[in-house]
Amino acid sequence: MPNAVIFDVDGTLVDSVDLHARSWQDAFRDFGHDVDARAIRGHIGKGRDQLMPVFLSRHDLDRQGEVIAAHRSALFKAKYLPAVSAFPDVRDLFLRLRQDGRTIALASSAKNEELEAYKRIARIDGLTDTQTSSEDAEKSKPHPDIFLAALARLGDIDPRAAIVVGDTPYDAEAAGKAGLRTIGVLCGGFAEDDLRKAGCIAIYQDPADMLHRYADWIEL
Repeated sequence: MPNAVIFDVDGTLVDSVDLHARSWQDAFRDFGHDVDARAIRGHIGKGRDQLMPVFLSRHDLDRQGEVIAAHRSALFKAKYLPAVSAFPDVRDLFLRLRQDGRTIALASSAKNEELEAYKRIARIDGLTDTQTSSEDAEKSKPHPDIFLAALARLGDIDPRAAIVVGDTPYDAEAAGKAGLRTIGVLCGGFAEDDLRKAGCIAIYQDPADMLHRYADWIEL
C-alpha cells in the first residue's frame, strides 16, 4: 500500500503529448530539419537531452542544439500551451488521495514554469506536497534522476512505500531504476503492451478511471 504517489504530468494529468510533438516538429523545421511529428511523438516523455539526439546528428547538436531547444520552448509556450487541457477528474483524484492521507508528488521533465502552468490547468494548486522538474535532474527519463530527486524531497522514503503514475515506457523504466513501481495510464497514447513491457504493474485508462477504480490500485 503506497504512502506516496508520484505523478508524471505530460500525458498523465494533462493532454499535451501531441502539442509537444508538434512544437518540436515546428522547431526542427525552422532550422532545416524535416521530422515527422508521429516519430517525435514516440519520444515525448523524454527531456530534450534524450529526445534531440534521436533526430539530430552530433554535428547538428553541437551547432544548433541549444538554439533549437530554446526556440522550441518559446514556440510551445506561445503557440501550444494555451491549448493544453486537463484530463477528466484529475483534481478529484488528488482530493481523494489527500483525504486518504497520501503524500502527492509531481515528477516531470517539463521546466518548472510549465509545471506551474499545468498545475493551474489541472486545478491541483495546493494539492501536492512536492515536485521535481527538468531543473532537478542531470539526465531526463528514462534515466532515474527525476524520481530519485522526488524520493529525496519526500524525505528519502523507502521506494517500496511509493508508487509512480505515468503514461510512457520512459516513466516506468526510470522509476524501475529508482526502485519504484509504476502504474501506467493510456491517456498519453502509448500502447498498453509497451507500458507492460517497460514494467508497469497495472494499467488504467486515465485519472478518471483511477478514481473510479481507486480501491483496486491503492492497495498495491
